[in-house]
Amino acid sequence: MKKIFLLIIFIATLVSCGGDQKSVDSLIESGDLSAIKTKRTELNQQQRDLKAEIDKLNEYIDSHEKKERPALITAEVIKDTVFKHYVEVQGNVETDQNVVLNAEYSGVLTNIYVKEGQRVSKGQRLAKIDDGGLSSQVAQQEAQLALAKTTFERQERLWEQKIGSEIQYLQAKTNYEAAKNTTNQLRAQLGKTIITAPFSGVIDDIISDPGQVVVPGQTPIIRLVNLSDMYVKASIPETYLTNIKKGTRVEVNLASINENFTGTVRQVSNYINPNNRSFEIQVEIPNKDGNVKPNLIATVKVNDYSAENAITIPENILQENAAGETIAYIYKPIDDSTGVAKRIIIETGLSYGNHTEVKSGLKKGDTIIKEGAKTLRDGQKVTIKQ
Repeated sequence: MKKIFLLIIFIATLVSCGGDQKSVDSLIESGDLSAIKTKRTELNQQQRDLKAEIDKLNEYIDSHEKKERPALITAEVIKDTVFKHYVEVQGNVETDQNVVLNAEYSGVLTNIYVKEGQRVSKGQRLAKIDDGGLSSQVAQQEAQLALAKTTFERQERLWEQKIGSEIQYLQAKTNYEAAKNTTNQLRAQLGKTIITAPFSGVIDDIISDPGQVVVPGQTPIIRLVNLSDMYVKASIPETYLTNIKKGTRVEVNLASINENFTGTVRQVSNYINPNNRSFEIQVEIPNKDGNVKPNLIATVKVNDYSAENAITIPENILQENAAGETIAYIYKPIDDSTGVAKRIIIETGLSYGNHTEVKSGLKKGDTIIKEGAKTLRDGQKVTIKQ
């Protein structure tokens, strides 16, 4: 609009000057100096009048022209904080005391002394396999052992009294030792017909039924589980090997039972899996209520990096310029209601949970622009939303 007004005035001036062009030339040709000076005074006055008119028009235009409004933003004063970065992987709940007890002796399963869900103690009798007459052999062998022991003790007393030959003493001793070894072997064999609990726990499953023929190493009989020593096993990429050690803080989430735990790494594997270039960690988790079960899927967050007094900003306000540098905008106040957006180049570190650590470019007390930052330009006027 302003340009149109100025163009009209400029054209009018040209027309006016064009109309007087012949008289100016005529005056110059006449050589009448007095008339020439009079004409000059007249034209100077016209020029001053035109400038005054133009100034009036400019003043009107400036007062009515729509001015640029400050952009609305939200901002936040930067404070130092503790920044923690986590490696997030999936793990599996396990326990070392989750075993299937197999038969160690061939025969018929005659008795099962427990029920599913029953809590048992270490060493408690769980089941019995028919020994096929082995108990009778043990009893007979124990009788022979008793005789061999009595014979040896008598022969030993005689030998101490220098009665009898050395060969009789040695023969009695050998017979006694052989009888004892045989008896122990038979007792051990007989012991395999009784299935006992290797640790305290709960009978999770009775797999075989009484009357079933069982075979050593092939017939599972009972599953025994102890849920008091539970842990999560997870695989971590090898790139984090130097950052994760025994005692590193870990957060565990079991989504299926809506449980969260905070613990530490209790074991770090010394072996790198060549198939996926990862190493395993174990995290002990409590199980007071017994809700944690083996093979539950766990989300494991391992704290591989922490920084005290760190400067962090929302990750979604970061931008990149043509040079590949990371930029953000800070708020510089002009008065009580407005300010300007100042573009800054920053150096960033790790990001976690929509927050990025700023290594350089920002300091405590700066006011970082959050909402509206993506559409700003350097030096643009802004006002903070109330």
